[in-house]
Amino acid sequence: MLTVRLSPALEARLNKLAKRTGRPKSYYAKQAIAEFLNEQEDYLVAVSRLEDEMPSIPLSKVVKRLGLDR
Repeated sequence: MLTVRLSPALEARLNKLAKRTGRPKSYYAKQAIAEFLNEQEDYLVAVSRLEDEMPSIPLSKVVKRLGLDR
């Protein structure tokens, strides 16, 4: 369980979005947290690679590995 205090402006925006879409506010909170965690984990992997002086991976290889070249 997690309790989060939002600024009145942010809470109003979240309320408006939830009302317009018919989804609960918790849905959007979970989505936002999951996306933030994914970005932070990617960032930490990148920083670790830089600190360890590991070779970079060319974009073409990343695209191919992720199957985005189709």
